[in-house]
Amino acid sequence: MAKKLSFLANQRPESASVQADLIARYGDVAPEDSDVIVAIGGDGFMLETLRHYMQDETPIYGVNCGTVGFLMNPLDIENLGDNIEQAEPAIIHPLSMKTETANGTHESAMAINEISLFRQTRQSARVRITVNGKVRMESLICDGVLLATPAGSTAYNLSAHGPILPISAQMLALTPISAFRPRRWRGALLPHDAVVKFETEDPVRRPLSAVADNHEVRDVVTVTAEEDRSISMTVLFNCDHSLDERILREQFDY
Repeated sequence: MAKKLSFLANQRPESASVQADLIARYGDVAPEDSDVIVAIGGDGFMLETLRHYMQDETPIYGVNCGTVGFLMNPLDIENLGDNIEQAEPAIIHPLSMKTETANGTHESAMAINEISLFRQTRQSARVRITVNGKVRMESLICDGVLLATPAGSTAYNLSAHGPILPISAQMLALTPISAFRPRRWRGALLPHDAVVKFETEDPVRRPLSAVADNHEVRDVVTVTAEEDRSISMTVLFNCDHSLDERILREQFDY
């Protein structure tokens, strides 16, 4: 029996046109009634869709109408049904971010790619890093620092010269952004169950913002980040273009 599909698209006219063509060919149901949600757009829209349906456990298949499309599949209207039937699943666990700000407020957010800290002014950031209750970096002087999942390791983490992690790796990448001291520190690979705490040394003169994917909290004093294994998101990839294969290709730059 054919799977029930729900087609979602971003605001771009190209995506809306593809959505209309796919609905005309395959029909459409509400996301909560579907076997697979088809997200039409780019990586940003895929992340938005994953966040919105994070608790539903419905597999999501991306159709690329953007630029990079690392989390997406090529547009193939005629063979979409077969591609979905034969697709390979990739299981993604998000990061949980808990923050405390300078005025004492607390806020939580989830990240699929990474949790990042950035300096808010021209002053460099000074960040203390604690892993599983033990201080590992007393003072990192930098523009920022990030903690990335395997799925996010090829995004901002890679641009910051962090390592690429296979999707099945039970690890997280801790990567500095333009580190000044220690000058030669390039980051660390942490086990997936590590609890990482970031603290700003001088929140008045050197304020920090924390960002979970695209959700920003400004003037943070402490940020705690850890993987949330209670949430599992399934992303579907064409069998000849799996996420593991894409990550491997990235490491050989093609």
